[in-house]
Amino acid sequence: MPTSAEEPVLDVAVPVFNEQKDLEPNVRRLHAHLRDTFPYAFRITIADNASTDRTPAIAARLARELPEVTSLRLPEKGRGRALQAAWSGSRAPVLAYLDVDLSTGLTALLPLVAPLISGHSDVAIGTRLAPGARVVRGTKREVISRAYNVLLRCTLAVGFSDAQCGFKAVRRETAERLLPLVRDGEWFFDTELLVLAERSGLRIHEVPVDWVDDPDSSVDIVATALADLRGIARMRRALARRRPRPVTG
Repeated sequence: MPTSAEEPVLDVAVPVFNEQKDLEPNVRRLHAHLRDTFPYAFRITIADNASTDRTPAIAARLARELPEVTSLRLPEKGRGRALQAAWSGSRAPVLAYLDVDLSTGLTALLPLVAPLISGHSDVAIGTRLAPGARVVRGTKREVISRAYNVLLRCTLAVGFSDAQCGFKAVRRETAERLLPLVRDGEWFFDTELLVLAERSGLRIHEVPVDWVDDPDSSVDIVATALADLRGIARMRRALARRRPRPVTG
């Protein structure tokens, strides 16, 4: 834990690409929620990956106006790249991220990170597929999400229930061990990180969340699904060649 009250215990990364509409209201909403409910010092890191609209200017202004907000800009797209940069550059003991659309209810944020702050768990994920979760989304996305997680269980024998919910946290020392092993810089980043964590014997905490689908999401479902399939095939080959050593300490 930080020795100074000024040092953040939690650093929440918000990866963004061309989010000039949602960025300011949702970062302000996140900031207000943490200010009013989180019992420790925090930071919000806006990780802009190659936006071409007003997103970088808005991020810079928010960083000037809100003392707990910082921004960084990457020259290349990719949520995984944005998280690699934001997490690698932070000294906070707990690192998290959430999607800028705030589809996941913020009331789950403290239950997500509390086991990491206490040292009970190493990684924490929000899940839309566990008992207690309340989800509002179309049939197409629901079927795709459930099919993807079934595929992961069948091909990589994973034990976690929801790989793709944009609501995750990790202890910094765990991130320092796993991030150099993660090869994907885009949407498969989450899955790869979780598979490596599980295969290394790390403790993964799951939090059922309230989740409302963003109808304006710009994610290309077909392209993302194909990239995920390539990522699964790559990990199967890699895991067949060698088994990761358990993480100790």
